[in-house]
Amino acid sequence: MTDRTSQAASRDIEGVAALLRAAGTPHAVATVVRTLSSTAAKPGMKALVLEDGNFAEGWLGGGCVTSAVRRAAQEAIRSGEATLVCLRPEELLADEADGEAMVTLARNGCPSKGSMDIFVEPVVPQPELLVFGQGPVARALLRIASGFGFTLASYGDAVEGVAVDRHYASADDLAVAGNAERFIIIATQGAGDVASLTAALPLASDYLAFVGSRRKFASYRDKLLAAGLSAARIGDVRSPAGLHIDAVTPEEIALSIMAEVIQTRRSARRAEVAHG
Repeated sequence: MTDRTSQAASRDIEGVAALLRAAGTPHAVATVVRTLSSTAAKPGMKALVLEDGNFAEGWLGGGCVTSAVRRAAQEAIRSGEATLVCLRPEELLADEADGEAMVTLARNGCPSKGSMDIFVEPVVPQPELLVFGQGPVARALLRIASGFGFTLASYGDAVEGVAVDRHYASADDLAVAGNAERFIIIATQGAGDVASLTAALPLASDYLAFVGSRRKFASYRDKLLAAGLSAARIGDVRSPAGLHIDAVTPEEIALSIMAEVIQTRRSARRAEVAHG
């Protein structure tokens, strides 16, 4: 591959990677870091691999390399941990011990019998914390959440005094945006509760909660059913939002909600690990 071709390929990789990141699409970046003997790919060559194992961009070699990188990339995306794929001809595999947790050994059955080391790094979007409302609890929640590794998002009118990563101006914007994990809090507190619930309930989410009493939320049930929302989905809403810590101030309520969000997220992760 000439320098000019290599530079063009690098630009293609960077462009596709930027699109994947902007769309919040989980993927892995596979980079050749070392080669020995005869190999088609050379150090510095990259490829982008999606969750389903398909290559979004780039090329690293033939079927032997592709299958090993595909498996490693899918596991890296699932676990969130990078790995070094070491492809070796069969006669050399016995000379290397797979004692490193970060190293994956794979057999290179290609006739060239070359060796390659490929670093596979997952790029998994942060979970999204989507807050409806512009009041004191919504503002306190977005401020507190900024330190917990979430992509912060708001809906409707902009929240004054708080920086967010993403803003949805309408229900149409919500419909075309997806995230691997999404945690939704309706903190409208009487200012458009039903409209916000109607926009939020159809969205896929890992957590959906309403800031308000159980009685208040129950009073909206008939309106939500009339809007076409299912009873099962309405039943998914946690109300009141947050763990019970006798919270009173907006900051205390926000803290109780974040505690419940983190508890929900970590419990789901433990369940995923337990079930492989």
